Amino acid sequence: MKEHAVTIAVDPTSVAPAGASDPSEGLRLTSLRKTLGGRTIIDDLDLTVQRGELVSLLGPSGCGKTTTLRMIAGFLAPDAGGIEMAGRDVTRLGPDKRPSAMVFQNYALWPHMTVAKNVAYPLRLRRLPRAEVAERVDAVLQLVNLLHHRDSRPPRISGGEQQRVALARALVQEPEVLLLDEPLSNLDAKLRVKVREEIRDLQQRLGITTVVVTHDQEEALSISDRVAVMNAGRVEQFSAPGELYQRPATEFVATFIGSLNRIEGEFDGVGIVEGSAVVGVRPEDVVFTLDARPGARPARVERVVPHGHFHRVRLRRDDATLDAFVPGVPPQVGAGGYASIASALVYRDGRLVERRAGVTA
Repeated sequence: MKEHAVTIAVDPTSVAPAGASDPSEGLRLTSLRKTLGGRTIIDDLDLTVQRGELVSLLGPSGCGKTTTLRMIAGFLAPDAGGIEMAGRDVTRLGPDKRPSAMVFQNYALWPHMTVAKNVAYPLRLRRLPRAEVAERVDAVLQLVNLLHHRDSRPPRISGGEQQRVALARALVQEPEVLLLDEPLSNLDAKLRVKVREEIRDLQQRLGITTVVVTHDQEEALSISDRVAVMNAGRVEQFSAPGELYQRPATEFVATFIGSLNRIEGEFDGVGIVEGSAVVGVRPEDVVFTLDARPGARPARVERVVPHGHFHRVRLRRDDATLDAFVPGVPPQVGAGGYASIASALVYRDGRLVERRAGVTA
């Protein structure tokens, strides 16, 4: 029985249910809309997550990412649109009828119950045989390396271990879609890095379709196959992490992902003089030297902020103020030098129209 439970949980190639329209799709959201308190929270949202893919919903507070996750889970009903899991329409099904499980931001663990009883809780609600419950609980606790805490209570274990208990309670249900709502927000910075790596490793081993809500761009970029950047109830861009950073499709994505020097109006440093254009330059694409070089302009150092192996340096040119990432020994505040731009993003009406590489200006 124990072997059976583990096999179901870790097999990414299990056959989709009969009637599935596309078994390669783990989750499909079509034209979702939701209004709360007279305000449109989600506006005509489309999103397709492939089977076995980990996708993050990333965006600022109030962009609609948690509302979207709650609709996927079945805790909120959409006003319009549809939700499919593994090809099955689940739009009108309650949370307990959907092939999904959710890990809540606050973990929602019972403090008076042991770890094993917390994990077993959703199985007991289904009135499964006691022997099957015990074997499935032990199997999933072994999977998340918590079998030694089987009889511990949540207040007696660390925050990272509590997070793994909540994850085990979701996985023991053997869901087709795993939903994580800000799963690392209650952990300190160093522990967040460790636990997010554990989550990604486990997700890849299980091959389970996973959707994560987060406002932390580093977290999203480091664990996701693709990231959906949301703004005002819509998906601005849905791409692989590298594509998001290198070719942000909108001005919003460019400013939200990573750091950006944003220059409006007339700026002939990259051949743009139209007032409607916005030029975006990543700090690593600003080159600062003490000696003159072709195309570089005089610049003065206004600020130096250490970031470990590099320094963020604020430079003042005659045409713009630019932040640059400078490795090694930083220049002194007030020092003069030369700044040039190696690559730039050009936006008109908020949309990317060109990425200019090899610029020397």
